[in-house]
Amino acid sequence: MLKLKNIVLRAPEPADVDFLYHLENDEKLWHVSQTLRPFSRFEMEQYVLMAEKNPFEANQVRFMIDLASGETIGTIDLFSIDPHNKRAGVGIVIVEAYRSNGYASTALELLKSYCFNNLNLHQLFCNIESSNTNSLKLFEKAGFSISGLKKDWNTTDGGKSWSDEYLLQLIND
Repeated sequence: MLKLKNIVLRAPEPADVDFLYHLENDEKLWHVSQTLRPFSRFEMEQYVLMAEKNPFEANQVRFMIDLASGETIGTIDLFSIDPHNKRAGVGIVIVEAYRSNGYASTALELLKSYCFNNLNLHQLFCNIESSNTNSLKLFEKAGFSISGLKKDWNTTDGGKSWSDEYLLQLIND
């Protein structure tokens, strides 16, 4: 477990299946995660039970974001973990009712420390739609900087229109 202030990052447990099932099946988030279909509860159970323990072997790791009280409020993920180039992507989701309380900032600070001090990564990156100003502010406040713009990168409105996406990076000096 990783702890800072009122936030705890921990590995998913079987008791998290329902939370993950509802989170992953929230259609409002599908365009961000590239999800094309609903997940079954069985798939979520298998994900939690079979998750790799070594992030470098799995190329990903998910942490549950808990309040100090034990209430789960979101997830923060490392993906595309590249041990050779010492980098990984970051994604974060906080349940809507808990947004704008500083929880995402604290979770991101914990994850950065884990990545740079425990995994010995050189850089982190994230991909954020240009219209997602809250996420842009979150990552820029955490030290990430915009290093590129991907034009018409994601489809929106069921494939009727397109949105641009920024690439942000944080280099560990």
